Amino acid sequence: MSITIKQASADDASFLAQMILQSSRAGKKDGLFDVLFGMDDDKNVLEKLEKLTKTEAKSHCHYKNFLIAKMDGKNVGTLCSYEPRIATKEAFISALKEIGCGDEINIPLEVIYNCSFGTNKSRLKFEFMEELEGFIDVGILKSLMQKSLLTARLKGYRIVQTTIEIGSLEAELFYKKLGFEIINKKECEDYRELFGRSGVMLLAMEF
Repeated sequence: MSITIKQASADDASFLAQMILQSSRAGKKDGLFDVLFGMDDDKNVLEKLEKLTKTEAKSHCHYKNFLIAKMDGKNVGTLCSYEPRIATKEAFISALKEIGCGDEINIPLEVIYNCSFGTNKSRLKFEFMEELEGFIDVGILKSLMQKSLLTARLKGYRIVQTTIEIGSLEAELFYKKLGFEIINKKECEDYRELFGRSGVMLLAMEF
């Protein structure tokens, strides 16, 4: 079965929401968006995420940052690649407010940003590299990455980074298979209390 890669459009919002939620949970019950939205109903969380991919504010969750992998006409995987100088923290907060989030997002966002590695505007960032269950190890993630990096090289980027949670073993294995290396770790007690993981790891790859 051949894999084709396409640029996501607004019509793909439902699939993107599914992959964003799957990625953010990373094997645990509640991920970032469950906490941000204060919801325990998947349907409502997914509806919010669909809106988040289509906001006027161009956060990293915006559909224009996504590639989608297809097999036999079916969407099977995603990769978000974005430029931190454009998809900023402020853009993310604006997008969240645009879909109706209020002050309840302040505490979880503070925990997230306090347990981060800051922004390096000369690096490309990967997020939400995900595939449907049943499609593991058929080259989907590699195809998505190769397509994204071709475009990134034309923009002058030579290093791509991503952040995953400590203990997210499946994601760590995937990224290492693709050539990423762990370059930093950060443990945060507030992060552990909120998400049940001890902190985050920064991975990078030259291309």
